[in-house]
Amino acid sequence: MKHVNESFPENFILMGFTKYPWLDLPLFFGLLMSYMFTLLGNIAIILASQLDSQLQSPMYFFLTSLSFLDLCFTTTTVPQMLFNLGGPNKSITYVGCMTQAYVFHWLGCTECVLLGIMALDRYVAVCKPLRYSVIMDHKLCLQLSSTAWLIGLGNSLLQSTLTVQLPLCGNQELDHFFCELPGLIKMACVDTTVNELTLAVVATFLIMGPLSMILASYSYIAKAVFQIPSADGKLKAFNTCSSHLLVVSLFYGPGIYIYMQPSVDGRQDVTKVLTLFYCVITPMANPFIYTLRNKDVKGALMRLLRRAISSKRI
Repeated sequence: MKHVNESFPENFILMGFTKYPWLDLPLFFGLLMSYMFTLLGNIAIILASQLDSQLQSPMYFFLTSLSFLDLCFTTTTVPQMLFNLGGPNKSITYVGCMTQAYVFHWLGCTECVLLGIMALDRYVAVCKPLRYSVIMDHKLCLQLSSTAWLIGLGNSLLQSTLTVQLPLCGNQELDHFFCELPGLIKMACVDTTVNELTLAVVATFLIMGPLSMILASYSYIAKAVFQIPSADGKLKAFNTCSSHLLVVSLFYGPGIYIYMQPSVDGRQDVTKVLTLFYCVITPMANPFIYTLRNKDVKGALMRLLRRAISSKRI
């Protein structure tokens, strides 16, 4: 029993930026504001897409899926980070840590695949506009979205289960803000070459697969956009596609750096900052990116706001 307790402790201590204690307060308020904007922006996108009759195309179905995914993604980590930053207690229970690792990895992998599917949707919309509604019918949209969630779940069950089985030999200090697989693997007191190799190989497949699909889709889209005769048509296609490309860059950039490079101890602080970026900043920015560059979404949000104001007056 003693060996089991040493291998799997009851609590973990999340180190975060504990060597820079003066950062706790600014990070706390920064995360709090980011989380509030994330909730507000993504809930607004979901409500507008569900309630406005003009936002019933496949594009907005996937945008709604992305907003829901971002809500879950941030809620998996940010409340725990706020709790640890807001007081002296920097711990998380073993069960809570493992649950967070499973769910975080599941949602992160799902978003990788979903962003690739959204690029495929944009390809069909721009390159095959007359058949768009026929090809991307509601049944196919549901199947594609479900596939993204199932791929993410399957990968999380594989990677997280392999990581959970690693003995820790009493090590309780996790050098991160929350429980993420690379950090948990580093805590193990045995050879982790297989775990690191498996994580890198699967991450390469899950990142480069959708990314290749995105690049291929947008190469065809660029060719089609240049053939559009009207300047307004070109601008509308550019605005719609550039929003998605910006979101892809914000999400994939840090992910490639963290998961597809060899583990190096000296860059852990950089990894922490980039992890905060793609799990906090990107979900907050996504609704604003899509709203600012999309007249349909802006119009739907304005109609939703006017409807809410009118109902209060009544």
